[in-house]
Amino acid sequence: MSSEEVPKIPSIELSQNRFLLTSGPKETHAEAQEAIMKKIKEDHMAPFYELICEEQGWPVDAALLESMKKENEEALKKLDERLKDAEENLGETEISDTLLARAEHFAKIGDKEKSLTAYRVAFEKTVALGSRLDILFANIRTGFFYRDNDIVSRNIEKARSMIEEGGDWDRRNRLKVYEGAYLMTIRNFKGAADLFIATLSTFTSTELMEYKEFVTYAVLSSVLALKRVDIKNKVIDSPEVLEVLHEIPHLEDYLRSLYAGDYSKFFVSLAALETSAMKRSWVLFPHYRYYVREMRIRGYAQLLESYRSLTMQSMAHSFGVSEEFIDRDLSKFISAGRLNCVIDKVNGIVETNRPDAKNAQYQQAIKQGDILLNRVQKLSRVINV
Repeated sequence: MSSEEVPKIPSIELSQNRFLLTSGPKETHAEAQEAIMKKIKEDHMAPFYELICEEQGWPVDAALLESMKKENEEALKKLDERLKDAEENLGETEISDTLLARAEHFAKIGDKEKSLTAYRVAFEKTVALGSRLDILFANIRTGFFYRDNDIVSRNIEKARSMIEEGGDWDRRNRLKVYEGAYLMTIRNFKGAADLFIATLSTFTSTELMEYKEFVTYAVLSSVLALKRVDIKNKVIDSPEVLEVLHEIPHLEDYLRSLYAGDYSKFFVSLAALETSAMKRSWVLFPHYRYYVREMRIRGYAQLLESYRSLTMQSMAHSFGVSEEFIDRDLSKFISAGRLNCVIDKVNGIVETNRPDAKNAQYQQAIKQGDILLNRVQKLSRVINV
C-alpha cells in the first residue's frame, strides 16, 4: 500500500473536531459542531451519532438515525455477500481484502468495538507482512480516534516487532510518525522530537496529520527537548522546516527568538502558540500548562547561564514582563529546585549559583562508595553465617 492509498479511516480530523467541541476554546465550538454533523451525514455514522449525542446532550434526530442505520445495514449486507462469494469462489487474497473492507466499514461509521474485532479477524487471515502492518496502523489510528492509549501502545509494539522482521522503508517511516505522536500524548517530548526529526524529509502520513501540523509538533517538541546546538543543526537549519515555517503563525518567531536570545519575543510567541496551537490540539492540550512552564524555565536558565548576577529590572526588561512577575515566577522555580540561582530582594539582584561539577562528582563517588561498603558488609554477614 503506497502513501497515497492509506485511507483516512477513522477520520482523525473528525476526532479533532470532537475534541474542539468538548475541550477547545468556545469560539471553535459552532464550527466544530457543523463539521461533525457534516461528516456524520456523509459517512452515515449511526453509531458515532448516537455516541456524540449522548456525550453532548444533543436531542437525537430519529429520522436521521434510522436512515443512517438503514444505509449501514445495506452496506454490511453487500460486504457479507462479497465475503461469501470470495470464500466460495475466490482465493485468500480476495477474502483478506473483503475482511479488511468490512473492518474499514465499521471504523468509518464509528463503531469502535466491531471495527477492532473485524480488524483482528482480517489480521489473522492476512499473510503479507505489509498488509498486516497496514492493519496495525489502522488499529493505532482507531486508538488515536478514541483517545485509547492502550490500543495505541499495544499496536505500536506489535508493529515495531514486525517491522524488524523486514518492513519496507515507507512503513518504517510511518511507524516513526505514529509513535512520535503517541509519545507526545504521554509527554515524552524527547522521544517524539527524535522520531519527528528523523522523518522530516520522508513524511507521508497525511492520514494522521497534515504536514504543517507535523512540523509544528516537530518544532515544539525539539525546542523543549534538544540542546541548543542541536536545535540549530537539526531544526532551524532544516530545509523541510524552513519550507513551511513561515506559513505557521508564531512558530518562526518562537523557534528563532529562543535561539537568538530575544526573550521578549520568545515570551510573546510562546503565549501566542499556547492559544493558537496547544489549546486547539488533541495531542498537546493535556500538556500545554506543563509545556509552557518548562519553556519559561528553559528561557530563564538560558539567560542566567551568561551571568553571575543581574538585576531584576534588567531580567524583567529582557522578558518583557514586570519585576513583580519575574520575582513571583523565579521564586516558584527556585523553591522547586528547577533554577540554580537566588534572589537578593534587598538589592534587587538575581545571583546564579551553578553547581560545581567537580564537587558533584566527589559527592557522587562518596555516595557510591557507601553503597558498595554496605553491600560488602551484608555479604560478609551472610558468609559468616
